[in-house]
Amino acid sequence: MTDVIDANLAKFLLTVFVIEITPGPNMGYLAALSMTRGRAAGLAATAGVAAGLTVHAVAAAFGAGALISASPILYEALRWAGVLFLIWLAYEGWRDAETSPAQAAGGGDAHGLFWRGLVTNVLNPKSVLFFVAVVPRFIEEERGGIFQQLALLGILYVAVATVIHASVVVLAARAGGLISGERGRAIRKVLSLGLVAIAIWLAWDTRRAGG
Repeated sequence: MTDVIDANLAKFLLTVFVIEITPGPNMGYLAALSMTRGRAAGLAATAGVAAGLTVHAVAAAFGAGALISASPILYEALRWAGVLFLIWLAYEGWRDAETSPAQAAGGGDAHGLFWRGLVTNVLNPKSVLFFVAVVPRFIEEERGGIFQQLALLGILYVAVATVIHASVVVLAARAGGLISGERGRAIRKVLSLGLVAIAIWLAWDTRRAGG
């Protein structure tokens, strides 16, 4: 039984790893932010993203995720709120690109960046779909303790995602520190446009038939 459990967790961890290393809203936002404002800002936002993932995990454990997924109105509201928020973050990134790296690094307190990271993730419908459509596949009903299993998988997901996001932040901040002047501003603007592209992709990828 232990071997079966370990194999199941290994498959889950591999699934989470593949999902999290795939570029998406979280990675795009954290990379753009870290290149513009530095590692400290990126890590503050990473903590917010982790909190957002925790919100999704807890909501899924109590059935809220399934409720959102089953309600076309709630799902569409969440989907478009997430898209619009990403576009707003892209605008902020474009605006910050006009300032010097030092000025940008000084803009935005850790508390505000934390909340931006949290909202970015909470408004991501793909996170809802992950906990509704993917996580249940790794629940072993014959073992019982469904809530405990959901809690364990949620904790593991947040842990793996946070390690990957923190790594992205460190690498992006280091790359941002090596780029300055007009080239640096141009790259930061390109990253902002990348966030817009991610927002458009998110709107397309999470649409539903007839929506």
